[in-house]
Order: sequence, then structure tokens, then C-alpha cells
Amino acid sequence: MLVMGGVIGVGIFVNPAIVERLTRSPELGLAAWIAGGLISLLGAFVYAELAARLPATGGEYQYIRAAYGSLPAFLFGWTTLLVVHTGGSAAVAIVLAKNVRLLTGIAEPWTVIATLTVLAGVNCAGVKSGNRTQAMLGALKVALILAVIAAGLSLAPQAARLAAEPKGPRPLQGFGAALIPVLFTYGGWQTANFVAGEMKNPRRNLAIALVGGVLAVTVVYLLIDIACLRALGRGALAATLTPAADVVGRLAGPIGAKLAAAAVAISAFAFLSQGMLTGPRVIYAMARDGYFFRLVGKVSESRRAPAAAIVMMATWTGALALTGAYERILSYVVSMNFLFFGVSASTLFVLRARHVGGEGGFRAPLHPWSTGVFILACAVTVASAFWSFPIDSLIGYAIMAAGLPAYYWWRSRA
Repeated sequence: MLVMGGVIGVGIFVNPAIVERLTRSPELGLAAWIAGGLISLLGAFVYAELAARLPATGGEYQYIRAAYGSLPAFLFGWTTLLVVHTGGSAAVAIVLAKNVRLLTGIAEPWTVIATLTVLAGVNCAGVKSGNRTQAMLGALKVALILAVIAAGLSLAPQAARLAAEPKGPRPLQGFGAALIPVLFTYGGWQTANFVAGEMKNPRRNLAIALVGGVLAVTVVYLLIDIACLRALGRGALAATLTPAADVVGRLAGPIGAKLAAAAVAISAFAFLSQGMLTGPRVIYAMARDGYFFRLVGKVSESRRAPAAAIVMMATWTGALALTGAYERILSYVVSMNFLFFGVSASTLFVLRARHVGGEGGFRAPLHPWSTGVFILACAVTVASAFWSFPIDSLIGYAIMAAGLPAYYWWRSRA
């Protein structure tokens, strides 16, 4: 549930339409979803071996620190706090608030504040409390998505006549453009590694969770795309902004919009729950090493949870959501995320060469070729994001560079 909850957010309720508009071919659209799943699976292989070699709280922070030292590890944690994890969570919090307002009329800022406060409180109560909540929400979210799939597959494929067949860019160009929203929708499986130090037998269990979770998500995403194509047709799917809501609406009528809004809200809440459980462990690990505020590196005596780290992450996420600053941040979340994906994957070569963690745990199949292909895919994604959004990408790198003086300040105090 941690792996699947970190991947399945709100994007899958929207992105099938975006992918169809970009590819303008059901075969190419399905190929993009399959390619995204394969790339994520290669990454899961790498991260499963990294977790087996270094089963410590903090995930990528620990791998980068062990291979390349404390400075690049700090920059990863710095961007995770200021950009990647909190920016993505802020966007999802806004989506949650908009859907709650549609259902209940409650103002969006109050929903954001209440949601983050509740989830921070649950996770401050202890890792078991947070894990139980995530398991329950994750199972509910998967059940709702399966209901959307069932609705789409049960409808006769008549909707192809309702909208004109779309015309789009050249196949290769459209396929490459479609990979960006696809890979964004697949992102998040790596956050399960953040809590490896608090798992029972992470060398075995995390490998099973990563590989099994990514495979399950890939199947779910393919079924959603097929269900949307069957229920709506190519033309209508490419023309809509709310494909999942349209699918449910065709089956349930006027009440379908509210059912879809409830499904999106629950999915968003489950995603935020997973982020509140995993994300704070990165800055906690940094603080334990002396490269962040000391209070953030402490755990409560009774609950054994990094309460200060959780409160800090929740507060910054709320600030981004309430000020709307997340809209700019989201433009370079993908770029920064895949930059550190590639860097983290490259540490496997170093850790293997140094025999860190021994040879008895999970080993990435077909390494070094599989690892090399994943790193290449990360590089292509970063280059594509920079090509499409150069200004926003530069802002992301500027935020990362701003971590340099912060690192040396904390290093002087350590």
C-alpha cells in the first residue's frame, strides 16, 4: 500500500485524456503507459537492491551519502523539502480541496489546513498509526479505481461516434511528449524506501513491495486507459478534461460527477497520507547527520516518531498550497525528481564496487544493462523537461544551488 499509494494520486484521473491528445492513437497511448511501467519497474529493481544494501531511514539520501558524500545527499534532501515532495503534495492538497468544495461547499483553505493537520497528527502518533491509516486508505483507493475500471469496461464502445477523430503530431514526437505526463503519473514508488529503517526485514519485504507494487500499478493504469477508450472513444477521450468523471457519468448519470469527485478526493487524501508518512524521514535523516535543525532529528520518547520533521513538512506543504506557489513548482518537479532518480540509481555501481551491504540480498536483474537503461531514461526525461520549460527548470536548479551555502553553514556548526 505504501508503494501503490505513493504512485496512484490524482493524475490517473486526468492524464489518460492528455496522453490521448498527444499521441492521437490508442496503440501509441497504450505503448506510452507500458513504457512508463517498464521504466518504473527498472527503477524498482535498482531501488530494491539499494534498500537491501542500505536498509536505513531516508532512502535516496542514504544511498547518495554512502556513494558520493554528504554534500550531494544534502542537496537531495534540500530539494525534497522545498520542491519535490512538498510541491507535489501541495498540488494534490489543492485538488482534494476543490473536490471537497464540490461535494460539501467547504472553503478550500479550511480543507487544506484540516487535512494536513489530521495527517500530521496521525503520523506523529507513531509509525504504526501512520501505517495502518495508509493501508486502509490505500485499499479504499484501489477499490474505487477498480470500480471506475469496471464502469468503463461494462459500457458498450459506442462513444467513438460522439467526437471527431483527433489529428495530432508525428507519432514519435507525440509519443515522446506523452511520456512526460505518463512518468509523472508513475512517480512516487521510491518514497517507500524512505521508511526502510522502520520496516521489519526490509532487505526482503521492501524488494517484494517495490516490484509487486509497480507491476500492480502498471496493470491498473493500462486497465484505466482501456476502460476510458472503450467508454468514451478516442475523440471524446482526447476532448475531455475529466475522463474518469465522464466514464462514471455515462454509467451513473447526473450523480456520476459527485461519485467521481468523491473518488478523486479519497485518492488525494490517501496520497497525502503516504507522503506524510514517508517524506519527513528524509529531513529527519539529514538532521541526524547534523546537516539540519537538531530538533528535526529527534523522535518522541513515547511514540518513536520524528514529530518535528512531520510538522515541518506539513507546514511547508500547507504554505505552498495556500499561497498557490505550487503552480510554478510543479513545472520543475519532474525535472528535479528524475535528476535525483538517475543520481540515486548510479550509486548502485559504486556500492557494488565497494561491496557495501554484502551480496546476500536482492540483486537487480540484468545489471548493469537494466540500471543503465533506467539512468538513460532519467536523463532523457530531465532533458525533455528542460527543453519544454527552460525558465522553470532553471528556477529549480537555482533552488538546489541555494542549498550550497546552507550546507556549509550547517557543516560549520556540526
